Amino acid sequence: MGESASLASQYVSPYLAGPDCIGLWRMRSQQIEERPSDAAWITRLIVDPDITVAVGAAGFHGAPDAAGMVELGYRVDPAFRRRGYARRSLETVLAVAQRHPDVRTVRATVSPDNAASLALIDSYGFVENGEQWDDEDGREIIFETPA
Repeated sequence: MGESASLASQYVSPYLAGPDCIGLWRMRSQQIEERPSDAAWITRLIVDPDITVAVGAAGFHGAPDAAGMVELGYRVDPAFRRRGYARRSLETVLAVAQRHPDVRTVRATVSPDNAASLALIDSYGFVENGEQWDDEDGREIIFETPA
């Protein structure tokens, strides 16, 4: 395990390997154990090939539900923000959803304090569809767009 951790630290930013993201990785690992069919849908690393470093994570929270809804998520290391990684990741995740025959709706939930993410979601035609409380992230605004 020590060798794996050492190797990973060469390719993953300290933010992604640190306390800000550890809960995400634990949650998704447990999710794969409980629902292996979600593995193809959940969070992937955002890698910048020019610097060979994972600078963020993006993907879905799981496979489409019975109504054909998937929820997407993304996060970028603060040291790498404002460089287009979130936009390119959102475009990639949306393209995956649009190509999948079981997906009808794409959902994004965003903290009302996250101006950059709110602007990004708005620029892709997501429409506000309510609010929710997330135990980890607090108050979130729910946005949806047809796939």
